[in-house]
Amino acid sequence: MPNDTGVVPRDPRADVVDAAIAGLTASPKTLPATLFYDDEGCRLFYQITTLPEYYLTRTETALLRSIAPALVPDGFSDAVLVEFGGSDESKARILLDRPDTPFHTYVSIDVAEVALQAMRDRLGVSHPDLTVVPVVADFMQPLRLPPLGSPRMGFFPGSTIGNLDPAAATRFLAAARVSLGADAWFLLGADLRKSPKLLLPAYNDAAGVTAAFNLNLLRRLNREAEADFELDQFRHEAVWNDRDSRVEMHLVSTRDQTIHLAGRTIRFREAESIHTENSYKHTEQRLTEIARRAGWQTQRVWKDPAGLFGVFLLRGG
Repeated sequence: MPNDTGVVPRDPRADVVDAAIAGLTASPKTLPATLFYDDEGCRLFYQITTLPEYYLTRTETALLRSIAPALVPDGFSDAVLVEFGGSDESKARILLDRPDTPFHTYVSIDVAEVALQAMRDRLGVSHPDLTVVPVVADFMQPLRLPPLGSPRMGFFPGSTIGNLDPAAATRFLAAARVSLGADAWFLLGADLRKSPKLLLPAYNDAAGVTAAFNLNLLRRLNREAEADFELDQFRHEAVWNDRDSRVEMHLVSTRDQTIHLAGRTIRFREAESIHTENSYKHTEQRLTEIARRAGWQTQRVWKDPAGLFGVFLLRGG
């Protein structure tokens, strides 16, 4: 039915169908990682972050807590914290909960409107004096932020920067610099390059939660794209690509088979894979160079004692 403007709203499932057709008819076959995050995918990802093999979340959280007093530049007050992809405020609260916090406003940018509303409601109770501004948007695109004053600090934790290839990471950081405005600061969390013996278990846990998370993508296509994947005919695989310095996740067909999706026929050979996600693991020097190309100057870098994870404090030119 048309809305009040006479425009027929687009079925959200159409975007899922379009992305699936584009990826599965390509060579090699791919699916965008954004399709992971239906309700079940979000639940499974949260479970992944609590697993013993998944060191990233607990390492970054401990690091942020240990360095929190040093994260805010001298003279920084009456400031705005802008989190990119922040439908969960848990890491931002490491900064917002401090008695001497300089932040009076918290802006959270994410596509998940329901999660953003729930976040605003929670902070309304826990932080009644904090101005909370949810922005429903794709943070990969240039944004015009509300006129909330300055100084502003961008916040991009969780090593989400690693899900972007180097060119896309540069474009994101450049767009964020424009959105935040002149003389802004930026706090970036990034998992660092290390031995695959440490990396791969985080993406292939013994309990099989990451495998379930990966396979849930096919379950979503069965539900939203009229597909007929048999999940037991695909297996999860995580591999280290040393040349590109990234962990890759794949769904591998265990036999020759034919899949139907939104009226299309998709054929798989035995051992053919669907490439579902990359997680780049850069060195400190490489990330500093990516930031520089985007117009940011690295002011300081903190690492946990084992050197697994880094927090980069950047300043715009």
